[in-house]
Amino acid sequence: MKLHQYGCSCPWLIPVQGMPGSKEKIELLKNKFGFDDAFNYKEEHDLNAALKRHFPEGIDIYFDNVVGKMLDAVLLNMRVRGRIAACGMISQYNLNQPEGVHNLMHTIYKEIRLEGLAVFSYFSQYSKFLDVVLPFIREGKIVDVEDLTEGLENAPAALIGIFSGRNVGK
Repeated sequence: MKLHQYGCSCPWLIPVQGMPGSKEKIELLKNKFGFDDAFNYKEEHDLNAALKRHFPEGIDIYFDNVVGKMLDAVLLNMRVRGRIAACGMISQYNLNQPEGVHNLMHTIYKEIRLEGLAVFSYFSQYSKFLDVVLPFIREGKIVDVEDLTEGLENAPAALIGIFSGRNVGK
C-alpha cells in the first residue's frame, strides 16, 4: 500500500482507504482522489470481517457519514485511542425507527474519541478556510467533484439520489 504525505507541516504518512457503496465510487476514490484502496461495503455480508481484512492493524481515524451497522463494525476494528469524526447519519435519516449502535462500549475499552462535526460551527472561519484551500484546488492537490442537476422539476429525483447513493460529490 502506498502512503501519501498530505499538505501540512507534519511529517505523518497516512494510508487512506474508502468504503463507498458502488464500483463507480471505488474507481473515483482510487483514480481521482488518490485513495490507497477502497471496497464496496454493500457487497460485504459481514462488515466486521471485511474491516478486519482491509484494516488488519485496526483503524486510526474514521470519518463517519453513515452510522448504523457500519459504525458498529468500525467500533470493533478501531485501534486504541483512535478517533472518529461523526458528521452525518445517512443510514438513519428516513427510518421510522432509527437503528441503535450496539458497540459503543468499545469507545471506553479502546479509549476512542468520538466527536461530532457540524459545518455551521465553523462559518466564522470560512474566509480563512478559502485562503488555505483554494490554492490547493488550483494546483490540483484537492479535487472537487460536484453532482449537478438542472431544473426544479428534477429536484425530487436528485434528493432521492442522495439517499440511495446515486450522487457523487457535493
